[in-house]
Amino acid sequence: MFDLNGKVALVTGGNGGIGLGMALGLARAGARVVVAARDARKSEEAVAALRAAGSDAFALSADVTDEVAVTKLFDDAAARCGRLDILVNNAGTNIRKPVDQLSLAEWNQVMDTNATSAFLCCRAAYPHFKRAGGGKVINIGSMLSIFGAAFAPAYGASKGAIVQLTKSMATAWARDGIQVNAILPGWIVTALTDAAREQVPALTERVVSRTPAGRWGQPEDLAGIAVFLASPASDFITGTAIPVDGGYSIS
Repeated sequence: MFDLNGKVALVTGGNGGIGLGMALGLARAGARVVVAARDARKSEEAVAALRAAGSDAFALSADVTDEVAVTKLFDDAAARCGRLDILVNNAGTNIRKPVDQLSLAEWNQVMDTNATSAFLCCRAAYPHFKRAGGGKVINIGSMLSIFGAAFAPAYGASKGAIVQLTKSMATAWARDGIQVNAILPGWIVTALTDAAREQVPALTERVVSRTPAGRWGQPEDLAGIAVFLASPASDFITGTAIPVDGGYSIS
């Protein structure tokens, strides 16, 4: 049920943090992983780790906010692999300012990177999934699609958009055998949250005290849910948004 041998997965932002954690899970389950990211050095290191995990992985560089670049990315990946079965929309960024201090350019940067990129990638993946007879989309949202945070208005809005986009595509594409689901990570130790811990006073302690699991998450905590949502085990699950947060959202 969880076997991904013969499947091809494209992971945006798959060269570090949560993206790499999920990519490693997919690789260990048998998938061939395509890392889509802009930092070539990090991508080389990620591909080495994925190959060590047993995947015939490779990296492609692309700006996932650019429509033409995204179309080329998916065409190149499918041409090299012969198919595409799984898409993980993980590329993301954040600018931590209250809304009254946020410029329009900053708002657009976050929305384009987090939400518009997912739309562009899903649209580009759709014909490849149809040719393969089905597919799996895993969109990375956030618990900030559930809660508000004064310091993250653009980020929260973009992740709320991800959840609604997930539901819309799940409804539209179910007839094509395509399942679309979202993961809502909690507080995970990544480069993005390293910056948050520097900018938000006492954040580390506040998160630990509220999280029933009593710790921050690690990127590898996302590997299992990624494999589940990418595998035949989730064929009757679509349009969901699943928190992976150590219980933060229920406490």
